Amino acid sequence: MSATKSAQKLIVGNWKMNGLLADGEARTEELVEAIKARKSFLFDMVLCPPATLIGVLTSLGGSSLVKWGGQDCHAKESGAFTGDISAAMLQDLGCTYVILGHSERRQNHKESSATVQEKAKAAHAAGLIAIICVGETDAERTAGKANDIVSEQLAASIPAGATAANTVVAYEPVWAIGTGKTASADDILNMHQHIRGKVGDLAILYGGSVKGSNAAEILKTPNVDGVLVGGASLKVEEFLTIATAA
Repeated sequence: MSATKSAQKLIVGNWKMNGLLADGEARTEELVEAIKARKSFLFDMVLCPPATLIGVLTSLGGSSLVKWGGQDCHAKESGAFTGDISAAMLQDLGCTYVILGHSERRQNHKESSATVQEKAKAAHAAGLIAIICVGETDAERTAGKANDIVSEQLAASIPAGATAANTVVAYEPVWAIGTGKTASADDILNMHQHIRGKVGDLAILYGGSVKGSNAAEILKTPNVDGVLVGGASLKVEEFLTIATAA
């Protein structure tokens, strides 16, 4: 599996801490059947459910239609780390991707960019594609530091061995996560152009209150290679609207 940037847009659904077994299975089955019904599509889809569901759900989605990812992983392959999950464990369950450095992890779990880089190295060692998240807060943007903050995060979070085949960058303005706010077309254009100058040919996703109503405009923006979707990925029809906007 390669993350190499292509004409296919990458549509990633982050379910966060949502979903029990029954509704997770129902959502996945409905989504897979809806994709099959379309017969042809111009996107690659990755679902990142809670770790408790991955083992069951990977058997429901054909690998040609849906790929699977974790929402985080530990930097170590194994050990005395109660409650954590390793990249090797995710790979063993059928994952090909893992989200790292999401703003909620950076804020709520005090994860530094150095920690994110170590996790990305572990992901690469396990054969996973790391989706490395970066983004500024409202205060940082207001202070005119958005580009500097994102540049610092990119430099400190992406490991030396990162390539277009094993690493994806996701720009998620923190002020637009779960707030209903969305960066303007110019905001996205300018930041993704800035990131492109830093990461070369790595795919760049946009994440931040992506919805069916704004997906088409976001996805047609230069240097936007896909989207990282939170709450809307829990609603099958809306998530499909986002995906087919590609």
